[in-house]
Amino acid sequence: MNLRNLAIIAHVDHGKTTLVDGLLRQAGTFRANETMTDRVMDSMDLERERGITIMAKVASIRYEDTKINIVDTPGHADFGGEVERTLKMVDAAMLLVDASEGPLPQTRFVLRKALEQGLAILVCINKIDRPDARVQEVVNEVYDLFIDLGADEKQIEFPILYAVARDGWCVDTYGEKGDTLKPMFDAIVKHVPPPKVKLEGTLQAMVNQLDYDNYVGRLAIVRVATGSIKEKTDVALVQEDGVPKRVRVSTMFQFEGLKRVAATELIAGDIGAIAGIPDVNVGDSFTSIDDPQPLPRLKVDEPTIGMTFSANSSPQAGREGKYVTARQIRDRLDKEMMMNPALRKEDTGSAETIRIFGRGELQLGILIETMRREGFELSVSRPEVRFQQKDGKKTEPFEMAQLDFPEAFMGVVTQKMNVRKGRMTEMKMDTGGRVRLYFRVPSRGLIGFRGEYLNDTRGQGLLNTLFDGYDEFAGFIQTRTNGSLIADRSGEATTYAIYHLQPRGRMFVSPQTLVYEGMLVGENARDNDINIDITREKQLNNIRSAGADEKQILVPPIQMSLERALEYIQDDELVEITPSSIRLRKKILAKNGRSVVRHERDDS
Repeated sequence: MNLRNLAIIAHVDHGKTTLVDGLLRQAGTFRANETMTDRVMDSMDLERERGITIMAKVASIRYEDTKINIVDTPGHADFGGEVERTLKMVDAAMLLVDASEGPLPQTRFVLRKALEQGLAILVCINKIDRPDARVQEVVNEVYDLFIDLGADEKQIEFPILYAVARDGWCVDTYGEKGDTLKPMFDAIVKHVPPPKVKLEGTLQAMVNQLDYDNYVGRLAIVRVATGSIKEKTDVALVQEDGVPKRVRVSTMFQFEGLKRVAATELIAGDIGAIAGIPDVNVGDSFTSIDDPQPLPRLKVDEPTIGMTFSANSSPQAGREGKYVTARQIRDRLDKEMMMNPALRKEDTGSAETIRIFGRGELQLGILIETMRREGFELSVSRPEVRFQQKDGKKTEPFEMAQLDFPEAFMGVVTQKMNVRKGRMTEMKMDTGGRVRLYFRVPSRGLIGFRGEYLNDTRGQGLLNTLFDGYDEFAGFIQTRTNGSLIADRSGEATTYAIYHLQPRGRMFVSPQTLVYEGMLVGENARDNDINIDITREKQLNNIRSAGADEKQILVPPIQMSLERALEYIQDDELVEITPSSIRLRKKILAKNGRSVVRHERDDS
């Protein structure tokens, strides 16, 4: 059987999942009377809500006499670990590039990883029907990117397709109009090499992903490198300790369309799923019992951003969650790290807290939101970067930030980036009145920046970042300039108190919200913290006051999403997360145990 293994890689929102939709439809995967939703590969609730791909997923299509395994990958830099693992499963990658935006930071990241693996590359310029499309310029930028990343002569001779994935057509010559994706199917069959594997020899198969089935339990998604693996047989599982362990392969599956179908054998080059092994983890290898030859263990780039997780210890703890203890939170995080090697755990010296490092705020925010929906109740600290010592000097992670916004906001954006130690490396002007700036900035400086940036650009700014290595510590970075309004007692917020406290700043809570001592209920207009009584009620007496009939009009409170809350808090604050609430609080709740002075400079 002819077989092709292909990954779809691109920057976020360049149309990967939409393209896979079109390929599945036109390959006859669905019946004529079968209802198919858009972005069918985005099966997680969070993926559909946010419009991004979080987990890489495998689908299979048949074109003429060829079976094509297609892997849809995430486009956001925070989920780069998924891309790195996925590229180990395939023999080629299709790079999608937006016809207007061109190559962006994550385009560079995913292409670099694909070139390092020696994969064959196909390029597809998508969204060529956009009014602001600049197809020939983007093609030249793609060539420049290949040269910049050191592609060899064979890799740089890539085929180019021009597509409108939303409408389901592509052509191989720009300027023509197509009506199907047949040129893409033909290009995949022609330019994607068949798996270069040994059908005979010792079994070698790498676990690249994990999945779960309600009937058969944990599933190990593998790509067989050499030999074959059969159902109802014993094989050796080699885990991180390097010791082969005998396990039984009870059930196996292959991918057909979006479904898993039972298989009796997986041969070299196949991508399939193995069930019946409860303790298998990503990076493990299946090999022969008689002659164990495990594959090199999977390695991904080190994480840079971390948060400290702990059990909720506020006065309202345990009221809304199902899993509330530190042990339950630790067990859940251990399970997550087994499935995602891009995460790292660091011991804090306390059984009550655990520090988790990932690729970025979004990746950790998705983890927290997933736990919240599962019924966990927890507290998390402000995101922090992982420092390293090199040649006796303190170093920190830096990122390349690409900012795209209307020219009118140039002053405020550059001023904010300068405060956060950003150094401009390049500037491009657009004929449409937009400007694109490139900054090299410490990862610390980008924590909490996205929300400010969107406010400063009236929601018209685009921000993309890419990890750019470690460099010397940049010194003190001032982020939030406003202090907090903090409840000084427990009770219920009242309209009367909020109305008279509004001149102090913006509120986070509405009337009848339960508050407690140490809970953040608003943002101070000045740079220091203030302890306030937000539960105060109007005294009822028999003396008519001058303001008795005054209307109490309240400004709507600021609604804190999880991402906004994580960006907002400072080092002495926590986000309290429950299945139904997100609250901000001080680490030390008692008002006599903490200072109200903020922004004490620390250059160490």
